[in-house]
Amino acid sequence: MTEFNQHFIDKLIKDEAKIVKIISDILSIKNYQVSKTIELIDEGATVPFISRYRKEMTGSLDEVQVRNIEQSLSTQRNLETRKIEVIKVIFSQNLLDSVIYENILKSKTITEVEELYLPYKKKKKTRAMIAIEKGLEPLANIIILLNEKQIESKATEFINPEKEILSIKEAINGAMDIIAERISQNIELRENIKKYFNERVFLISEGQKEEDKSTYKNYYKFKEIVRNIKPYQIMAINRGEKEGELKTKFDYDEIELSKLVLNNFSNFRINNNYYSLAIEDGLKRLLLPSIIREIKSNVTDSSEEHSIGIFAKNLKDLLMQSPIKKTRVIGVDPGIRTGTKCAVIDHNGNYVDNFLFYNHSSEKAKSLIVENVKKYNTQLIAIGNGTGSHEVQEIISQAITDNSLNVEFTIVPEDGASVYSASEIAGQEFPQLDLTIRGAISIGRRLQDPLSELVKIDPKSIGVGLYQHDLNQKKLSDSLDNVVESVVNQVGVNLNTASVSLLKHISGISNTIAKNIVKHREEKGEIKSRKDLKAIQGIGAKVFEQAAGFLMLPESENILDNTWIHPENYKLGKIIFDKIKSGDNISQDFKNELIKTHLIGEATINDIIEAVKKPGRDPREDYPKPIMQTGVVNFDNLKVGSKIKGKVKNVVDFGAFIDIGIKETALLHVSEMSNRFIKNPMEIVKIGDVLDLNIISIDPLRKRVSVSLKS
Repeated sequence: MTEFNQHFIDKLIKDEAKIVKIISDILSIKNYQVSKTIELIDEGATVPFISRYRKEMTGSLDEVQVRNIEQSLSTQRNLETRKIEVIKVIFSQNLLDSVIYENILKSKTITEVEELYLPYKKKKKTRAMIAIEKGLEPLANIIILLNEKQIESKATEFINPEKEILSIKEAINGAMDIIAERISQNIELRENIKKYFNERVFLISEGQKEEDKSTYKNYYKFKEIVRNIKPYQIMAINRGEKEGELKTKFDYDEIELSKLVLNNFSNFRINNNYYSLAIEDGLKRLLLPSIIREIKSNVTDSSEEHSIGIFAKNLKDLLMQSPIKKTRVIGVDPGIRTGTKCAVIDHNGNYVDNFLFYNHSSEKAKSLIVENVKKYNTQLIAIGNGTGSHEVQEIISQAITDNSLNVEFTIVPEDGASVYSASEIAGQEFPQLDLTIRGAISIGRRLQDPLSELVKIDPKSIGVGLYQHDLNQKKLSDSLDNVVESVVNQVGVNLNTASVSLLKHISGISNTIAKNIVKHREEKGEIKSRKDLKAIQGIGAKVFEQAAGFLMLPESENILDNTWIHPENYKLGKIIFDKIKSGDNISQDFKNELIKTHLIGEATINDIIEAVKKPGRDPREDYPKPIMQTGVVNFDNLKVGSKIKGKVKNVVDFGAFIDIGIKETALLHVSEMSNRFIKNPMEIVKIGDVLDLNIISIDPLRKRVSVSLKS
């Protein structure tokens, strides 16, 4: 311990250059790109701003790469901070030596650091700690060098009744305890055994209750090599184990594992049985339980990250669904006992009127639908997919057919509508309306502009993904918040119509500033230009820099205010705009001249050219439109071999759930997506996709439908 002193410990700092190198290696991104991105993040720049407006600095990293750097930076800085904290605590206990110090520094994850720290944070001292206090560390250091007779002879020097060492055996056992703990803390050995577990060890789960009645019967006799277990299987097994229905264990070859451990110490000659026994004790008593905890934690963390990634991808596709703008809609929230609530919404999304009908009074219901469609010149009807949806579809379909109405309907997922109805946001928007009418308004608006409506709801309530309640809720929330931020900034918002719920997700804008913008509009009228933002409370130079490019103003006299061109580049934007407006081509020579005179990169110039050519473009226009219907399909109408059109509702590891216009959701299994092998369903489909499908099986008893994309 002499190599460590208080001054040395106090001087421990995070190695930023090392962090840059680690992130660069993990993400396969050049050092300078990582370094520049970190510099921008530390200056307060947001991910959307960096990826869109600082391409020259980052080498044109896209948003995913910048986001990955941001997340890796947080992980590595937290890891370095924890390493320093743990080292300082162990030093304060006078237990820090070069072995534990080096092993902590070599750790690659927080879990590894915590496992190494575990013996030192227990209130009860470990056997090795007690042996060290008794002065047996020198004996432990020489056991690896001597034969058994030499060890026994040397051990006599450590007999000390005052320290409760009464025999040679007690001295040697204490020294072996020290060696065993060192074995358990050897970072290279830990890595080798973890690799062995991943590649050679089976995870077994066994049922604990009556199999036929269990939700987890697929896992009652489950056995798979650790690395081959699917994330959704881990999530199911963890839940089953938590509920007491499953019991798990690792199946490995003890002899094979012992050989692996001994091979790890091939540089040392094992001269005595004491050393062998100490290694075996370190493995079985300390190292294996620790590694099994870490393996379980790692596979769970990995499965959670995967599940969160699927949730995030599904959410992005849901938010990016194509809007149906400038359309008059009736939003319908189906109900059986309390009736079906309908809300009339004008082409700008404003609430107009509401009415109620009961499914059992179909004639009266149809007359109310006809009356309101004609009265408000409704163009579309959005029907929620909850309880009673199918019956409502039949009533509306008959009303359209019998009265030759020029209107169509479509099914809209109503997940989270009840959450919105009872929220503070809904209360502020419609203080005089009943909660059920607010839900119908939300369903209708989701058809007009999915993004604007869905941002008002906690993403976890939107109903995409699997096992969301079993996931780390903070990680899930952070990931989904990032998705919402990404989509809102990818789409942009109209500065004069966007709600607080949308504005607060714009780069650089907080909830308070979003409220200030809306208050400014209410008090002083519409905002005329982007530069007027600077007059709003809370928008200083930094916020303006981060936000301005994502805020669109179709009403502005300056056409550049309705493009993705940042105000810092308006001078250049005007030159390019005039050039294109005059009909001239943008040649490479012209670009080179702009690069030279404006000290700007070609990536930014290309972005400006694209923005000038398509001002106000909404990227959601590239996504499929909803399926419009005038008739209804019943489960009993379905036949194996028939073709049917469906919309992807949710995508998971094993396939996709498809809305085919009936109460039941069809399953498109990953094996039915293509004639070639598909590892990830998201290679083929995404939420919102409209597909032409073949019905391949129908289970009338369980009301299940399987479909295929194969020809």
